[in-house]
Amino acid sequence: MAQSLFAALKQQHPHTHIDVLAPEWTRPLLARMPEVREAINMPVTHGVFAWKLRQEIGHRLRHKHYQQAIVLPNSWKSALIPWFAKIPIRTGWLGEMRYGLLNDPRKLNKKALPLMVQRFVALAHPASQSHIAPEYLPPKMIAEPVSDILNPVKAVEQKRLVLCPGAEFGPAKQWPATHYAALGEQLTQQGWQVLIMGSKADAAVGEQIVSGITDKQNVINLCGKTQLGEAIDLIATADQVVSNDSGLMHIAAALNKPLVAIYGPTSPAFTPPLSDNSQLVQIPIECSPCFKRTCPLGHHKCMQDLPSAKIADLISPPMAEMKH
Repeated sequence: MAQSLFAALKQQHPHTHIDVLAPEWTRPLLARMPEVREAINMPVTHGVFAWKLRQEIGHRLRHKHYQQAIVLPNSWKSALIPWFAKIPIRTGWLGEMRYGLLNDPRKLNKKALPLMVQRFVALAHPASQSHIAPEYLPPKMIAEPVSDILNPVKAVEQKRLVLCPGAEFGPAKQWPATHYAALGEQLTQQGWQVLIMGSKADAAVGEQIVSGITDKQNVINLCGKTQLGEAIDLIATADQVVSNDSGLMHIAAALNKPLVAIYGPTSPAFTPPLSDNSQLVQIPIECSPCFKRTCPLGHHKCMQDLPSAKIADLISPPMAEMKH
């Protein structure tokens, strides 16, 4: 979602150079954002203070002579590196009382800026406009060609469905593997190929989905078998993506792929997929959204009660609707 901020900066200053200090794992994401000139590795992991290392990084960045730093995290320690780097303008939301570390601090009005992307993009504009919800361009990643070795062969007329059944936040955000399998079963019977994408942590769920699909030749579990960059480029080959509320969901949206995004214990009101090609599905359950990692009531109805047929109808509308 930070790409919308980068796009806003480029709109205002077309010749500006944007470098991004971020964890190494984000490099494939940044490499597919045309606004970014350079990705700089941030070796300090989340939650680690590492004063000395932050100081060393800041000192190394001084020779770059940056004019402005925009700090997206709200923590006090995240504002240290731009301060150590002596970057003249240091912009960000006030967060953890970062007076001094930030010399262009903004006070966040959550009601005026309900979406995370709005909060990011607002930092591209003057502080006097911080209470106004800005217009923004949706993220738009540029995928790279997938190697023949990695890209599973499909028939010329065959459509490709990519399933993203994982969710790093916790199991409450995961639509059941049996439901994913039922969806895959229906679409493989219609001639589709199914790819299952995710991390190593999702490999077992991927195998559960495979076990529930009869046509094994047209379902491939790639969970844990691709690097992030390869996963991005494979998702770009999809004719349809179905995903939980996850990072891969946002990637599919940034690639502008037809997307069905499944929500249960979380809400699309803060971080929805930012594309016009997305359909959001969330069934009304009185306890949802609870924002818990695991279902506190033990029934997980917000996901269990969402049938695969409802998702299939969004991909292949019922014949009655098509005739109408």
